[in-house]
Amino acid sequence: MKRLRSYIKIITVVSAITALTACKKQLDLKPHDQIDATGAITTDKDVQSTLIGAYNRAGLSYIYGGDVFLMPDLMASQDVVDWAGTFQDLTQMVNQRLTINNAYVETYWLDAYRVNNQANYVLSNLDKATAANKNSYEGQAKFLRGLMYFDMARLFGRAWNDGDPNVNLAVPIVLNPTTVIGADSYPPRSTVAQVYAQAISDLTDAETKLTTSVSFYANTYAASAILARIYLQQGQYAKAVTEATKVISGGKYSLVANYADEFPFPNQNAVHVDNTTEDIFAIQVTAQQGTNDLNTFYASSDYGGRGDISLKSSFLTEFEEGDGRLAVYNEDSGGSLQVDKFDNLYGNVHVIRLAELYLIRAEANFRLSTSTGAAPVDDINVIRTRAGLAALSSVTIDDILKERRLELAFEGGFFLHDAKRLLKKVNGLDYNSPRLVFPIPRDEINANKNLKQNDGY
Repeated sequence: MKRLRSYIKIITVVSAITALTACKKQLDLKPHDQIDATGAITTDKDVQSTLIGAYNRAGLSYIYGGDVFLMPDLMASQDVVDWAGTFQDLTQMVNQRLTINNAYVETYWLDAYRVNNQANYVLSNLDKATAANKNSYEGQAKFLRGLMYFDMARLFGRAWNDGDPNVNLAVPIVLNPTTVIGADSYPPRSTVAQVYAQAISDLTDAETKLTTSVSFYANTYAASAILARIYLQQGQYAKAVTEATKVISGGKYSLVANYADEFPFPNQNAVHVDNTTEDIFAIQVTAQQGTNDLNTFYASSDYGGRGDISLKSSFLTEFEEGDGRLAVYNEDSGGSLQVDKFDNLYGNVHVIRLAELYLIRAEANFRLSTSTGAAPVDDINVIRTRAGLAALSSVTIDDILKERRLELAFEGGFFLHDAKRLLKKVNGLDYNSPRLVFPIPRDEINANKNLKQNDGY
C-alpha cells in the first residue's frame, strides 16, 4: 500500500463536488482544488462548497466510509470472526500488534485532520454566508468536527475510564484553518478530557444551530444522538438519557419493520439506496460518491467484496431461536459464513441509527434506577419485538448488554469501545492494555516535535 507522508500542518485539498443525493444530480457549486485564503472562499456558495467537501472527505474509506468502525472491531472481535485478509496493516490490528507506520492508522489521522481543517475553513468564513444559511453551515461543520474528535480520542487516547482523562493524552485540538506554516503549526496532544469537551461543545452548538429537517445532512437529532453515545462512553447516564430521549421523542425516525431491511440490498445490480426511516446519520455511497469499506471486507465475492472476514458459527448460538436478526448471517457460495449487512456495494454506512438510542436509554436508565422516557424493559422490548422475539417482563444489565451486542454487531466498532467502557478483556488483553490504543503515526512524530508517543510504541 502506498505510504502517505502525513502532517497535521496540512493545507486542505477540497475535493471536486459530486452527487450526494439519490437522484445523483451534481450540485451547482464551484469546486476548489485547494484552499486559497486570499480568494477561494468569498461567497455563500464557496462556503457551501467547502462544507460539502468536508462531508465528501468524511465519507472516504479510512474514516466514515467504514474503516473507523472496521479497525476497532478487528482489534476486538477475535472470538466471533476469522480474518483471512492479506492486508498486513489490518492483520496487525487482528493480532493487536500495531506498528508506528501502520498505513491505515496514518491515513485515518491524515484524513480526519483534513475533515477538521475544512470544517475550520467553514467556521472561519461564516461572514461570507447568507443569513439564511449561516446557522446550518456552522452547525454542520461543528457536527463533523465534534464527531471526528470523539472518535479520534477513542482510538488514539486511553478510554475515558482508564486512569485520569485529565492527564491521559489524546490528539491535538486544532480550531483554526491551516493557511501558513508557523509556530502554531506544531500543536501538542490535548488530554482525553479536553478532546471530549471539545467534541461535546461542538455537538451541543450543532444541536442548537441545526433544524429538525431530515435529509442526508446532519440535523439536530444527529447531534443529539452522537452526544448520547459520548455520554454513555463517559458514564454520564443522566445526560445520555436526556439526549437519547430527544431523538426518540422527536418523532422523525422509526425502526424499519424487519431488521434486515435496515441493510437494503434490492438486487444484484443495486446502486444507491436512500436512508431508511431508522438512519439518523449515514454516509451516502453511490457510484460517484463515497466508499463502503465494510462491503470490501465483510461481503463475499458474491457481492463485490473480498470476504476477508468470516463469522464463527459460535456467534450464532448467542441468538435466541426465531431471532430475526439471524437473517443477516448466511453462507456464501463457498460455504463461508458471512455478515450480510454490507452486501450492497453502494449501501450507506450507518454512523448512528435509532435502535442504538433505545439501547443507550435502556442501559442508562437501568444504571440510574430511573425510567425517564420509558422503563428499561420497555425500550428493550422495542428492540426485541422488531426482532420477532417475545417481550420480557423485566430485564437485567446483562439482558440489556446482550441486546446491544446482537443488535449493533459489526456496525460501530462496539466490540472494542464497549469492552473498554465495561472493563472487559479483549482477546486475553485487559481493557486498558496499551496495545488496544492506536500509536501516533511515525511521520507525525517526526514532523511535530511537540507530539508524544503512546505507551508501548
